[in-house]
Amino acid sequence: MSTVDLPLEELERYRPTVAEPADFDDLWASTLAQARAVPLDLMVTPVASDLALVEVYDVEFAGFGGDRIKAWYLRPAGVTTRLPVVVDYNGYGGGRGLPHERLGFAVAGYAYLFMDTRGQGSTWGSGGDTADPHGAGPSLPGVMTRGVLDIRDYYYRRLFTDAVRAVDAARALDGVDPERVVVTGGSQGGGIALAVAGLADGLAGVMADVPFLSHIRRGVEVSDTDPYGEIVRYLAVHRNHVDAVFRTLSYVDGVNHSRRASAPALFSVGLLDTVCPASTVYAAFHAYAGDKQIVVYPFNNHEGGQAYQFERQLAWLRTLLAARP
Repeated sequence: MSTVDLPLEELERYRPTVAEPADFDDLWASTLAQARAVPLDLMVTPVASDLALVEVYDVEFAGFGGDRIKAWYLRPAGVTTRLPVVVDYNGYGGGRGLPHERLGFAVAGYAYLFMDTRGQGSTWGSGGDTADPHGAGPSLPGVMTRGVLDIRDYYYRRLFTDAVRAVDAARALDGVDPERVVVTGGSQGGGIALAVAGLADGLAGVMADVPFLSHIRRGVEVSDTDPYGEIVRYLAVHRNHVDAVFRTLSYVDGVNHSRRASAPALFSVGLLDTVCPASTVYAAFHAYAGDKQIVVYPFNNHEGGQAYQFERQLAWLRTLLAARP
């Protein structure tokens, strides 16, 4: 794609029509009801570490289909009061890694739950620990086309369900204020956070950085890199599956989930992003139904704001949570 998706003036007006299936709400309601019919079976195990200022716990809970999902739970050492909790979702291909890689929110004074991503964790980083025991039909390497012909088989139906259950798990953790739950993530994690914003009730806030999985059809049409490229290569072979693929993707599209979100949100976007083109981020931002802000990085690609954006998040969280009882 070109180095600039659309000029900023056009992005600020960009409100595309994104297809939404008639049974969108019913599908997700039934999916979450089935998941919650299985006990959460939360397991929290202290982890010995040399992190003197942070307590570390290994967490497991039941996600989609009762599958065991791993996470790290970190909190400031010695703090016994109930804290707001940040639930964090990972980027594409990464796993939960090691606890000392996840210190930022805990040392800032928050409880922090970082969810492992089922079936991922072997592309970059320090690895993952959660399997995806499901599969359906031919697919390309990666997860974008795993079960893509039917939403009931699709990978992201399972992952989004895990992510909502991670919020349930966070609310059940000792030392957490269940009324002050904020979800966040970058890239794939940002897309997951937007889905959870539309699917989970009572969130205090949402922070979605350079979110993936929004306005997916445009992402597939204008991005020449993966993960959208996986869809392109799949459809280059399975030429008669176009309608079925994009129908499935409409159930996970961040634009459709954003329409159902109500918690205050902080977005970020890189205007030179070739992985998640800026127009796809703005499509979700404009569709987002709650109060929202967006931080623009005009000269950044998919890395977005990185440490600068984390600084913005901490300031935003402080103001957001100070306003809550």
